[in-house]
Parts: sequence; C-alpha cells; structure tokens
Amino acid sequence: MIMAKAKPIDEIINMIANFDKILLAGCNGCVAVCEAGGLKEVQTLASALRIYFSQQGKRMEIDEISLTRQCDKEYLQELKDKMDTYDAVVSLACGAGVQFLAEMYTQKPIFPAVDTCFIGVTLEQGVWSERCLACGQCVLATTGGICPVARCSKRMLNGPCGGSEKGKCELSVVLNKEIPCGWQLIYDRLKSLGQLDRFKVPAEDKDWTVNRDGGPRDIVREDVRP
Repeated sequence: MIMAKAKPIDEIINMIANFDKILLAGCNGCVAVCEAGGLKEVQTLASALRIYFSQQGKRMEIDEISLTRQCDKEYLQELKDKMDTYDAVVSLACGAGVQFLAEMYTQKPIFPAVDTCFIGVTLEQGVWSERCLACGQCVLATTGGICPVARCSKRMLNGPCGGSEKGKCELSVVLNKEIPCGWQLIYDRLKSLGQLDRFKVPAEDKDWTVNRDGGPRDIVREDVRP
C-alpha cells in the first residue's frame, strides 16, 4: 500500500491563494486507508481552507469529491464535465494519482495536498511501516521474503554490516528508537526455512538511482491511534 501524509496547510494555501474556485479531489484507495487523502480528509481540509480564506476576507469557493481511485483513467473521467468550472484542483491522491490527473486534464492546474512517503503495511491503527522501496529489481526470492533495500538502513545487498548488535541496527542509538537489523531478520528467516546456503551466493550490484537517508521509515498518526 502506498503511504502518504498531509502537507502543511500553509503550503496548500500558498498554492491556491490566487484562485477563486477550487476542487478538492480525494482518493478512496491507499491514501484513504492511511487516513491522508480519503473523503474524511477532503472534508477536513475543505473546512480548514474555508475558515482561513473567510478570515482573510477572500471569497473562495471550494467543492469536494473523493474518487474510487485517481490512478485509474476510468474514475478520473468522472471529473470530465466538471473541470471547466474550476480554476484549479487540489488532489489528495499519491504522487502517481496527482500526475495522472494532470496528464488527463492538461489545461488545469493540479496541486498535491499530500506527500507520498513509501510503500508499507499497517502495523496497528495509526502506525504504518515501510516494507518496499519499489526499486524495480526485487530480490525477495533470495532473502526469505524480507527486503534488504527497505529494511536495512544502509541498503546493503550483502549483509549484515559491523554495526549490527543483538539484532538491532546501530542507528537505534542515533535515532533513539529500536530499529531491527534488516539482515538479522533475513538470517533468522532463512534459517527457519533451512536456506542459509543462500548467504554463500553474493548478490549482484544494483543501479542506485533513488536517494535515501536514515533507516526504514514509519508513519505514526497519534491522532488516530487507539
């Protein structure tokens, strides 16, 4: 599932301040599940923007909609008869949805309302954890179904490094939180499968085109945790 988080409202206000009629378009797919861009978030953002512009003495007309998906042309077609009535659209979809919307409606300014973070899983209500970096060359078959790119802080394809201690990454001390060593997880998994021989075969180099800082990332929404 693609994970995202809401942009600061000041950033969104700056995007649309010079327009008079805006459509807020949510997506009922991934961003709705992680509570960043579904109908509820569209309604919340619309309310906040109306209050802000009203206090500024500016008449801003804001309409709301939430599509089944914004990464699918079929659902984006639902906006076809409405687009000409708006000055701009603020999309609460992931980066893929925003771009696809812009590709379909080339004459209309399309602005993102969320920051797309990673592909992850739901650990518990309000907590999502990264599991995939979409690197384009999946090695899960050789690492016991655990991704060294997303789960190892150093993205090592042949690990572990010398900073692993008691199953934890050395970044645990720096970031003041426990980060499991990705390669310890891989070792334990391969051992349970009786496939430790896989460690004897070095992984091939990847063409690193994506920059990452720090270790595996989480999104925690304290406001929705039980």
